[in-house]
Amino acid sequence: MPASTRSRQLPDPKESEDPGTPEKPENSELAGTDEKPEAAEGAGAAGVSGAAGASGNAEDTEPQEDAGKPEAPQGTEPVKPKPPQDTETPASSKPPVSGKPSATGEPTGSEPTEDAKGPESAQAAEDPEPSESPEPSASAEDPGTAASGAPRPASFRARLAHWRSWRGRHPRAARALRWTVTILSAVLVLGALLLPNQLQMLHTEQFLRLPSEAIIAAALLLALPRKPRVAVAAAGGAVLAALTVLNLLDMGYAEYLGRTFNPILDWGLLDDAQSYVADSMGEAVAVGAAVGVVLLVVGLFASMALALVRLSTLLADHRQTATRATLAAGTVWMTCSALGLQYAGEPIAQDRAATALTDKAREVRKTLRDEAAFEKETRVDAFGNTPPAQLLPDLRGKDVIFTFIESYGRVALTDPEIAPGVDRALDTGQQALTKAGYHAKSGWLTSSTFGGGSWLGHSTTMSGLWIDNQQRYRTVMNSDHMSLTKAFGKTGAWDTVGIMPGVQKAWPEQRYYGLDKVYNAFQMGYRGPAFSWSTMPDQYALESFQRLEHGKKRAKPLMAEIILTSSHQPWAPVPEMVDWKDVGDGSVFGSIQKKGQKASEIINDSDKSRVAYGKSVEYSVTALTQWLERYGTDDTVLVFLGDHQPITRVSGNTSVRDVPVSIVAKDPKVLDKIAGWKWTDGLKPAPDAPVWKMNSFRDRFLTAYGSTPHPTK
Repeated sequence: MPASTRSRQLPDPKESEDPGTPEKPENSELAGTDEKPEAAEGAGAAGVSGAAGASGNAEDTEPQEDAGKPEAPQGTEPVKPKPPQDTETPASSKPPVSGKPSATGEPTGSEPTEDAKGPESAQAAEDPEPSESPEPSASAEDPGTAASGAPRPASFRARLAHWRSWRGRHPRAARALRWTVTILSAVLVLGALLLPNQLQMLHTEQFLRLPSEAIIAAALLLALPRKPRVAVAAAGGAVLAALTVLNLLDMGYAEYLGRTFNPILDWGLLDDAQSYVADSMGEAVAVGAAVGVVLLVVGLFASMALALVRLSTLLADHRQTATRATLAAGTVWMTCSALGLQYAGEPIAQDRAATALTDKAREVRKTLRDEAAFEKETRVDAFGNTPPAQLLPDLRGKDVIFTFIESYGRVALTDPEIAPGVDRALDTGQQALTKAGYHAKSGWLTSSTFGGGSWLGHSTTMSGLWIDNQQRYRTVMNSDHMSLTKAFGKTGAWDTVGIMPGVQKAWPEQRYYGLDKVYNAFQMGYRGPAFSWSTMPDQYALESFQRLEHGKKRAKPLMAEIILTSSHQPWAPVPEMVDWKDVGDGSVFGSIQKKGQKASEIINDSDKSRVAYGKSVEYSVTALTQWLERYGTDDTVLVFLGDHQPITRVSGNTSVRDVPVSIVAKDPKVLDKIAGWKWTDGLKPAPDAPVWKMNSFRDRFLTAYGSTPHPTK
């Protein structure tokens, strides 16, 4: 009878318990012959039959015709097969042994087939009431079975079902895993609720608190039905993950910039941070770090949401116990709060997460209000309408050079470990300049930034406005508020240039600063190596300024703004001075760069960073004073200052933001104009020398050198 016309019959319930057991052939005589009846082929593919039966697909398989093969007679009672005697079963019909993997690596059945068990076990497993028309073996008729009898790979649904059933097979392991995941979920959530936003507060005692947010969340989740509970838990997990990211950003910003992360203004600075890592550690490290951070953030959001959902399910499954525990925790929290109980100097009853979110919301509101207020402030300028002839008349004919030394802060002159080397460099420079006929006065300015954001310090000094964030910086750069450098250009009595070795892309700020010409990192002819973030040594930048501008004969005196970058973090490798005649195109610095320290060697070591910072400031001060001694003239006026203190790892105290400022000139009349400032004579300001806010310098400088105020209306 053709296979396509065979009748089908639902399997007996007892037979379905062992889907991998083949049906018995009706004629036991066939069991020991070389012929291959269908029943024998079914037994030979028992592993596939078992896998197919487990997935529930055996009955859906269309029968396959077996031309030329004898069929078991129908309408008769099945006969138990006799054990084979002296007749070897062909290799193609041997069933696979239970537990051995198939070609796909999956087990072929949960138990051995009857042929593999032997005649006794086959007899015991036989159905006492077999069906009248036995169903053809699924594996024998499966079109996916190879002609040689090789088993078909198990379906995805079968593998998935097998994987899901592991809890039943390994109850102890499942129980241990369940409790482990639950405990980790609780630790993750409680850790996020109690996580501080400052590195110095990150210690074990900080996490031994009772957060009110956890108690409130538990009460809310217990009151909700299943679907809203899961949705609220997932949303709460996302909020908690976002708060964790903000806390971590606060830690980083406090370490490098001495302030917390501003969620409105500071996202753009993350790109600058990646550029800094690329310049300091290499492009591969920067890309790897960026990818790693993204993966960690995504994983944090997913883990936090899943953790809170898991905990909410646990609460619902043990509702009565969870309700009592929540009430008890609330009572303990209120008692600790009312009594002011503390542990390790901190209250036991905490609301850290709620306070952090409130602070961020307050900061956002303040930022939004500040934008409009500062825009009005930029319109007010004490010298905005001053005629050109009344600007800086007492400096006419002088070459005035404003130089910012990167990260040159008070710590360089007061720290007992750093100051000795910097003092020697300043003393040596002072002696050489005094011998050359120069004199100097020095004081202190309080910078608007800390640890980084040099452009904020530059713009604060030059604009006379307090610029401490990126929004204010953008506002003033797009305004008509007069900068100190633009005042020189407005007179028409000076040529104005900028030496910007740290600029490596378009710099639209040139318009605001009123600079006729700007030389960026690619326009000074440097052919030597970069020194970490710094594109070139300060000595080369100053030599290029001399070659390109200061050393040329010109019809007008020169006003220049120079940014020296060798003392920019991570302070490794630090350049060394070479003979000025040997500077050339900068190739001479190659061997110095190779033998210097690597940034990776010191970037996370406070002690090494402090030593390297001191050496970098010594180098920058030495390069500048030697340049002035070598190339200065009777008409040269040098104003040099720091832009901000170094990062917390070096300076330690973020509350001190003072930077030194000095004015050096040969003409005694230049320093006589600022005698009323009470600054200290020399290149080192005394510890008790006057301290001004950095934004006051512009107006004081303009006034001291004869400018007449004409405010804008």
